[in-house]
Amino acid sequence: MEQPVQTEVWKAQTLQELIQILHHLFSSDKVSIEEVHALMESYESNPVEWMKYAQFDQYSSIHDHTDSHCFMKILQGNLKETLFEWPGKKGTGAMTKKSERVLGENQCAYINDSIGLHRVENTSHTESAISLHLYSPSFDSCNTFDQRTGHKHKVKMTFYSQFGERTPGVSTS
Repeated sequence: MEQPVQTEVWKAQTLQELIQILHHLFSSDKVSIEEVHALMESYESNPVEWMKYAQFDQYSSIHDHTDSHCFMKILQGNLKETLFEWPGKKGTGAMTKKSERVLGENQCAYINDSIGLHRVENTSHTESAISLHLYSPSFDSCNTFDQRTGHKHKVKMTFYSQFGERTPGVSTS
């Protein structure tokens, strides 16, 4: 009988350590989704480490991930993730909701286009929520979807900040 392949169990004590181990894991030709997910979940949120990178928005549009893997780690608060089926070929009619769940601090979620589409939102109007996103491979555009009609619209990815500094041209209002 063959023995199961043992993967190394990675744990990140600091944000810097998380980044270093992720660089190591992604330097290989083969990346284990389970290994990355476990690593992301092992990092215990420390606001001192990430607060300078935090930028706020209440929710995302329903969107795809352009054939990329997406890991989302909750650093603070709670975020509701709503999963949707892909709209029909003509993109007509209301989109079908598959599921929704609330993710709390230190939880990690995973999605790719074969799972479906999603929207992420902070449902609290008094408490902030902060998440860390990892996309592999990276992408510069994706599709957003109108929940009422299923129509898609290609959008260019923008960043509110890089390395903790506000990106020029992005409104703060």
